[in-house]
Amino acid sequence: MPVDTKRVRGPEVSQSPSLFTNEPPVVAPSHGPRKDGRQRDQVDVRPVFVRCGLVSQAKGSAYIEAGDTKLMCCVYGPRETERKDDTDMKSGRLTTDMRFAPFSCPERGSWLQGSQDKDFSLMLHESLQPALCLHKYPRSQIEVNVMVLENSGSVLAHAVTCASMALADAGIEMYDLVLGCALRQDGASYVVDPTYVEENSYGSVNSVNVGSLAVAFMPSLNQISGLQSDGEMTEETLTAGLRTCIEGCYKIYPVIQQALAKAVRRVAPPPSES
Repeated sequence: MPVDTKRVRGPEVSQSPSLFTNEPPVVAPSHGPRKDGRQRDQVDVRPVFVRCGLVSQAKGSAYIEAGDTKLMCCVYGPRETERKDDTDMKSGRLTTDMRFAPFSCPERGSWLQGSQDKDFSLMLHESLQPALCLHKYPRSQIEVNVMVLENSGSVLAHAVTCASMALADAGIEMYDLVLGCALRQDGASYVVDPTYVEENSYGSVNSVNVGSLAVAFMPSLNQISGLQSDGEMTEETLTAGLRTCIEGCYKIYPVIQQALAKAVRRVAPPPSES
């Protein structure tokens, strides 16, 4: 095998410099105001910037930015199903794919889809499917691709909202929009729309209720389409967390409505002069 003489090859045995750094575990304060100025134990979500129709090659697309969390979603279809043997004659098929860009997290990842990407793709599918009128697209499939450009916390909740906007921008018939909201519980205190540091911080010692919660909610139908919970929480705490996340979804609902209305006005033909 020929040797590339123009490339400086590294040593055969090498170790990452990160192995020699002794960084203490990140612990977010459990009392007082949060680092970004928001309040604890209140439905205080980050300001959201959304935009539809940014990718011309896709049938529908959406971009969402909440704090430093940035996601892009593209929707393709309806198109003919690729697997003929599994074709459903009465209903369409929804496929979801959620990936993290290698530069999206503090620790650089890979382009290959890992276990976390597959889990988030499955949760995204379960959250979106109840809102779609798949029976109107027989023998067809709708592809939803979400790319996380920067992970600053609550990516699954914002991915649900971004994917729902992209589906609406693509003209896919839906029963309702799907909005997402996340919550981090640490004992008697909680934070809504947690950041990356708050999500990965260690809970208080000997705390009973420590965990995270992500809810996918359809506001017009007042129904929950998806729920993902991690950690140990009592029934009362989980119920209160659900109500808090629903309230958070209602807070961002007007922003999503305005963005979709603006996208429709942008592509609508001008009124005829008579």
